Amino acid sequence: MFRIKTMNKISPLGLEIFPTDRYQVSSDISAPDAILVRSADLHSVEIPGTVLAIARAGAGYNNIPVSVCSTRGIAVFNTPGGNANAVKELALAALLLSARNIVGGIDWCRTIADKAGEVPDLVEKEKSRFDGPEIRGKTLGVVGLGAIGVMVANDASALGMNVIGYDPFISVEAAWNLSRSVARAETLEGLLSKADYVSLHLPLSDNTKGLLNAEKLRFMKNGARLINLARGGLVVETALIAALNSNKLAAYVTDFPTAELLACPKVTAIPHLGASTPEAEDNCAIMAAQQLMAYLESGEIKNSVNLPRCHSEMHAPSRLLAINRNIPNMVGQITSILAMENINITDLINHHRDDYAYNIIDTEQSINEKTLEKIRKIEGVIRVRTIN
Repeated sequence: MFRIKTMNKISPLGLEIFPTDRYQVSSDISAPDAILVRSADLHSVEIPGTVLAIARAGAGYNNIPVSVCSTRGIAVFNTPGGNANAVKELALAALLLSARNIVGGIDWCRTIADKAGEVPDLVEKEKSRFDGPEIRGKTLGVVGLGAIGVMVANDASALGMNVIGYDPFISVEAAWNLSRSVARAETLEGLLSKADYVSLHLPLSDNTKGLLNAEKLRFMKNGARLINLARGGLVVETALIAALNSNKLAAYVTDFPTAELLACPKVTAIPHLGASTPEAEDNCAIMAAQQLMAYLESGEIKNSVNLPRCHSEMHAPSRLLAINRNIPNMVGQITSILAMENINITDLINHHRDDYAYNIIDTEQSINEKTLEKIRKIEGVIRVRTIN
């Protein structure tokens, strides 16, 4: 029986995916095979040695120590697309909030609640303080064309905006889903210089942290509006506030408030509501559960952030799964050991991603612990397990 430890409240629709005759799912499990998490910070948590995989019920994964997991042979999964529609809808709302001073107008209306019969006249007198431009015909720059970015780009185009996108690592699947009306920006600087609105839709990593700094913000059009529902760390906050105070930027809408941002009148701060819909929580939990089951039961990898995508139908009695460093002659060493033990290979897949490789090897014979131990002793092998 597989043991799944939950680190947050997970949607029941996701938990129901696990068959009760093969899975034990609880927040109290001490030696889990896998961890299912939403927002809990695992950087300060001792991850048990029994853990084979961690699934994040959401797209972001900066709360998981991915590099540590990789060195220990722990597959880390996320659920890109599970919350895409929820974030997309908030991004469209953010476009309107940044263009029309709707929040400022609402806040002002509350201040005249005690004016009784004067309210209609005061509204007509003061409404010009909160006017703003329409988004139709304006240019939106979408940085990051994953599941969410593609949906934002397509829907903004349908609303009559001119849309340009920038993503040097766009996937084939995303490219197929992108509207033909979305123009391609060759560089980030080129996108920033043309856009009236910029919306960020990319993960936070060592390569993207502080992506929009003082230098990049200078490329933006005077009076442009910036939307960040991805991660706060993508923008250098001090540089952003300086750009807002100098009127370089007209508005900033973010899902990641800080005390400094809340003190800036041109910031519309949202309390991290991007994926906070019941539909998104259900979708992400279901995807995370399905990915854990596939990995634990068959070794299939889909939507891992640290290991390569890998799928193969199992057509043999036994399956060997090996994670190793991406160095020469690893497959040869593993298969040589199997050959010496008279174990016949019926199918083999080896894929790599950056510094790590993953092997699915189907065999006609079961592999005993003595043989597994020989494979584990190969320099560069990180983790080995079998499925029968």
